Amino acid sequence: MSAETSVPTTDHSEPRTVSGQVVSDKMDKTISVSISRVVKHPVYGKYIRRTTKVLAHDEDNSCKVGDVVAISECKPRSKRKAWQVVEILERAEAQ
Repeated sequence: MSAETSVPTTDHSEPRTVSGQVVSDKMDKTISVSISRVVKHPVYGKYIRRTTKVLAHDEDNSCKVGDVVAISECKPRSKRKAWQVVEILERAEAQ
């Protein structure tokens, strides 16, 4: 018996990029980003807002709480950090 396994081909051309809001900048060279998405409830059809919180690498500590940033996937830099800041889309108002 010869069983052939098909290896799925993956496209490594462009890492996934998403935007989110910075919720914490208390760590050194790391920010916590909240990513929102809207999904439809499978039974009732109502649209629900879901959020995911990820840690992202901020090399020069330039991001502050409230900023809207674009982040992209990268190789893991620590146990929980596998995203990096691409650019700051919108600065938060100074309080």
